Amino acid sequence: MKKQTNTVFIVSLLISIVFIVIGFLFPEEFQARATTVQNFLQEKFGWFYLLSATSFLIFVLYLAFSKFGKIKLGEPDDKPEYSTITWFAMLFSAGMGIGLVFWGVAEPISHFYTPPSGEGGNAASAQAALRYSFFHWGLHPWGIYTLIGLSLAYFKFRKGAPGLISAIFTPLIGDKVNGPIGKTIDIIAVFATIFGVATSLGLGAVQISGGLSYVTDIANNFTTQLIIIAVVTVLFTLSAQTGLNKGIKYLSNLNIILAVILMLFLLFASSTNFIMDVFVQSLGNYLQYLPSMSLKLSPFRPSEAGWIQGWTVFYWAWWIAWAPFVGTFIARVSKGRTIREFILGVLLVPTLFGALWFSIFGGAALHLEIFNNVGLNKIITDKGTEIALFALFENLPFGMIMSLLAIFLISTFFITSADSATFVLGMQTRHGRLDPSSKTKFIWGMVIAAAAAILLYSGGLEALQTASIIAAFPFAFVMIFMMVALQKALSEEKPKS
Repeated sequence: MKKQTNTVFIVSLLISIVFIVIGFLFPEEFQARATTVQNFLQEKFGWFYLLSATSFLIFVLYLAFSKFGKIKLGEPDDKPEYSTITWFAMLFSAGMGIGLVFWGVAEPISHFYTPPSGEGGNAASAQAALRYSFFHWGLHPWGIYTLIGLSLAYFKFRKGAPGLISAIFTPLIGDKVNGPIGKTIDIIAVFATIFGVATSLGLGAVQISGGLSYVTDIANNFTTQLIIIAVVTVLFTLSAQTGLNKGIKYLSNLNIILAVILMLFLLFASSTNFIMDVFVQSLGNYLQYLPSMSLKLSPFRPSEAGWIQGWTVFYWAWWIAWAPFVGTFIARVSKGRTIREFILGVLLVPTLFGALWFSIFGGAALHLEIFNNVGLNKIITDKGTEIALFALFENLPFGMIMSLLAIFLISTFFITSADSATFVLGMQTRHGRLDPSSKTKFIWGMVIAAAAAILLYSGGLEALQTASIIAAFPFAFVMIFMMVALQKALSEEKPKS
């Protein structure tokens, strides 16, 4: 068993180093080749990503309301290790904290002016902007996370299996999970995790750099972004040494407090009634259009098809690439909860929080754009997507204070995500150990930081998106068979409370 673990660690590390070195030595060619692969996957397999993500969501909803919902992730008398609030804070901070801050203003404004269909800049495109923002950050991504997290938690805490992705496939391939097939599955999971997390950390570095440049005279360039990555790497490496119950737990709770402060400030500093009306109406629109959006590809409208590939397909690939990381982390902190409690908690609470987030940040931005004509879209076009949030705050009271608070929040999300990722990668490459060594976490921390830096160096935001889509493709197949394995294992036992 130790030999298998060492193999996964060594092979995963070597593959990562090869990609980092190639990206450093040949950045333009690296980006060009990666973009070619990305375009191929988006154009030829967009349908596959949409079907996969929707299937994962339907499957976990079925489990929540099936006879298996009462099964506990652990022994019958096990109690949850963390309070519900702390549990939610930890999974949310790991799940999509940086992304929400980055896209909370930028995505609705982008969709407002460039909707999937029809003219932009009107009431219809404003509704579509928030509906699709809800869609991209709602039930589908958390359904993807839920499938991974539930599978790992069930096999780890219910069956006593190692905390490895490959262990989930024991009902299908038996002892072969300890051979080349199992190693390959774990290596694919590690590869997806590294580049999925690197994408998010790259976004965080870009937005911190953009925010600093917007409120100070610091230049927003690769050098600044590299310094930010280096500083945050030191911080999350120190945090990682404190363990799960200190660094990650405390930072996760801090993240939620800061995020709520920002939300409440914006809610009351902007048009409160307008934002709450937007929330209620957009939530209804999201639920109404959810089935059609889930399977929409627009083959008869090339321009709309391109929009879906650039947004929805990218997001689904990004969430799948993040899934082994977030899923493993959620599983680790979810012992003692029932399958029904786990699924509904992971699906519904973050989805509602995300919907409220986009209603407040996106709604405030749209209100300024529609009724005050402040030109946020022009600012974003001229200075970059990462400036959107700070351009919004500039038009509100205490804008400088809120911008500085937002920069601090992005930094803590950055640290928490990277901290959690090193923990998860340590588990996945050390035979599922729940307490990977500090040395292992340090190595993966350096790899993630280097991957984020190289992706920004070779192509900026486009390179970050490219990495996610490529890394997600093989892991999507792993998740499909994961559904089969979990269903088979559940059908072989009687539900217990």
